[in-house]
Amino acid sequence: MEAALDLIRQTLTSPWVYLLLFGLTAVDVFFPLVPAEAAIITVTVLATGGEPNLLLVIMAATLGALVGDHLSYAAGRGGGSRRLDHSPMDSRRRASSEWARRAVDRRGGIILTASRFIPGGRTAVTLTMGALRYPRRSFLLFDLIGAVSWALYCVLLGVVGGLAFEREPLRGILAGIGLSVAVTVLVELVRRLRHRARHRARRS
Repeated sequence: MEAALDLIRQTLTSPWVYLLLFGLTAVDVFFPLVPAEAAIITVTVLATGGEPNLLLVIMAATLGALVGDHLSYAAGRGGGSRRLDHSPMDSRRRASSEWARRAVDRRGGIILTASRFIPGGRTAVTLTMGALRYPRRSFLLFDLIGAVSWALYCVLLGVVGGLAFEREPLRGILAGIGLSVAVTVLVELVRRLRHRARHRARRS
């Protein structure tokens, strides 16, 4: 394990690490299993002597997230919108699309920003917003807010893990990733409880 950590540390001193983080955060929208968040936390925990530069880590992660989200948005806008436009008026797809359109019109920015922290939410929301032709400028603005906050959040988790286990980097990495998982589970739990509460209110 120590040999693996030494290899990772050597990689961190190379400028290619920023390109790697950029690529991981970009493709994460299409392949959610790609460990973009874990990679950022790991890089941050192992950062020593100013290498890699955490500001550049944040910038690489933010730019990668923006590029990936806009590619997903373009995919939804190019293919999804045509399928929605040609669906029958009384179909379930049309009803769902109209509901999604109203939700996006009312609070699209909040949905887009919050989806960054929900498992699989980033992919679903960006595709849907593209299919519903959400304004590009508004999409860029709120996506930028979400991407920056997410990158800062990941780096902060790495800093906490690194400081808590300064002499045991492996534990620091596990602590950072564990905190990330805990926050994600908590957010998902709150979302489901609110959804159930709204459903019960509608039924009553």
